[in-house]
Amino acid sequence: MLTSSGRTPIWRLHGILPLLVVTSVGFSGYAVLLTVAPLWAVAGGSGSAGAGLVNGVLMLFTVLAQAFVPVALRRFGWGPTLISGLVLLGLPSPLHLLSNDLGVLLGLSAVRGLGFGVLTVAGSAAVAELVEPKRRGEAIGAYGLAIAAPQLVLLPFSPWIAEHLGYGLAFALGACPLLGVVSAAILARRLRDRVPEQHSAAEEAPYGGRRAVLVGLLRPVILLLGVTVAGGALMTFTPQMSADPTATVLGLFLLTATTALSRWRFGTLADRYGTRVFLWPLVILTVIGLAVVSWAVRDSSSTQVVPLLIGLAAVGVSYGGLQNLTLVQAFHSVRRRDYGLASAAWNTGFDAGTGLGAVVVGALAAGFSFPVALLVSAGFSLLTLPLALLPPRRRPGAQPA
Repeated sequence: MLTSSGRTPIWRLHGILPLLVVTSVGFSGYAVLLTVAPLWAVAGGSGSAGAGLVNGVLMLFTVLAQAFVPVALRRFGWGPTLISGLVLLGLPSPLHLLSNDLGVLLGLSAVRGLGFGVLTVAGSAAVAELVEPKRRGEAIGAYGLAIAAPQLVLLPFSPWIAEHLGYGLAFALGACPLLGVVSAAILARRLRDRVPEQHSAAEEAPYGGRRAVLVGLLRPVILLLGVTVAGGALMTFTPQMSADPTATVLGLFLLTATTALSRWRFGTLADRYGTRVFLWPLVILTVIGLAVVSWAVRDSSSTQVVPLLIGLAAVGVSYGGLQNLTLVQAFHSVRRRDYGLASAAWNTGFDAGTGLGAVVVGALAAGFSFPVALLVSAGFSLLTLPLALLPPRRRPGAQPA
C-alpha cells in the first residue's frame, strides 16, 4: 500500500506500528493520572501546592530516570528496558486507592516517574532508529499523535470520570500501560533486526565528546522547556483555575486536540521546510495564549469561557508544534550513535518543564494567584525567543534542520 506520492504510509514502515501501540497505551495511563492524581491529593486534604508536588515529583523522577535509559538500552536491550518502563508506569495506578495521604501519593508518583522516564526516552529514540532522516519529521509526527491522541480524550474527561464514576475506575484506566507489554516485545525484536542495518563507518567515527553533543542540544531543549512549563501548568491546574466545569472539559479537550493536530502536522512541514521558520511564531503564540488564559481566570468565581478556550487552544498549537520541531532539531544535531543521548536530553527538557510548570505555578498560585502565576510562565516563555531566531547548530555529517 502506497500513498498518493508513491511512498509507503509511515505506520506501515518496519516497527512503527508496535511503537505506536506501546506509546499510545503508555501515555494513556500517564494522561489519566496527570489530572486525577492531583485531584486525589486535594481530596485527601492537600492544597494547590501539594497537588502540584504530585506531578512535580513524577517529573523529577522521570528526569532522573531518563539520564540512565541510554545506558540501560545498551546493557539490557530494548525488550527488558521497555517492558520494565511500562510496568513501573502502570502498576502503581490502582495502588492510589490504598490512601490519598500526600506522602503515599508522592511515593507512587516517584515510581511512575521512573517508568515514564524509560518510556519517553526509549520511544523517541526508537523513532530515530526505525526511520530514515528524510522522513523523520513525519515519523515524529505520527509518534506525537500516538502520544497526544489518548490525551485528547483522557486528559479532559479523567477528572469527570473520577468525580462522577469513581476514582476506582480512573485508577484502573491509569494501569493501561500494562497492556503494551506484548507490543513492547515485538518492537524490541524489530529494533534488533533494524539497528544493525543503519550502522556505517562514517556514522560511528568519533567526532567529539559527550559535552560537545550536549552543548549542541541546549538550544532545542531550552526552547522546549519554555513551552512545557506552560503546558504542565495548564494540564495540572485548569480544573482548579476554572470555576466552570463545562469550560474545564472543553478547554482541556481543545488543549489536547490542538496539541495532537499540531504535533502531527508540523512533522511533515519540518521535512519540507525545516524547523527554523516555525519556531519564533510558536514561541510568541505561547506567550499570547498564556496571557489570554490569565485574563480569563482573573476572577476565581466567574471564568470568562470564550477567552479561556481561545487561550488553551493557542497554547495547544505551540505546545504540539514545538514538541515536534525541537525533537527533529535534536536528532538532526547528532549522529546515529547519540540518538539515545539526544532523546534523553530532549525528554529531560520536556519533563523538567512539565514538572516545573506544576510545582512553580502551584507555589505562585498559593502565594499570589493563578493569573499572576500564568503571567510569570508567559515571561519565561518569552525569554526563549532569541533562541528561536538563531540559525540551528548541527554536528558534522548531520542532516540540516
